[in-house]
Amino acid sequence: MRSDSSIRVGATPYAGDMSMDATEGRSLSAEERELAAVPLQQISDDEQAEVDTAWRSELRRRIDDIESGKVDLLDADEVHAQIRAELAAKRKWR
Repeated sequence: MRSDSSIRVGATPYAGDMSMDATEGRSLSAEERELAAVPLQQISDDEQAEVDTAWRSELRRRIDDIESGKVDLLDADEVHAQIRAELAAKRKWR
C-alpha cells in the first residue's frame, strides 16, 4: 500500500476527494482508468482472511473426497484430449 495520501493518475497527483462521477471517469484515458481501478481491486486483510479460510475448507473437502475414494482422479492429458475431440466433433456438425 502507498504511504502517502496522494494518488497519481496520469501526470497529475490527486490528493482530494477520491470520488469520481461517471463523466469524469469517461474522460480518463484507458491507462488512467486502469490505474484508477487498482484500489477497487484490492481487498482488506479481513476479507483476505475470509477468502483464505474458505479455500482451506474447500481444499480439505477435496482432499477428503480423494482419500475416501468418493471421487476419481483423471489424467489431465486424457481429459484435454477428450475435450478437444468433443469440440472438433461439434465444429464438424456446424
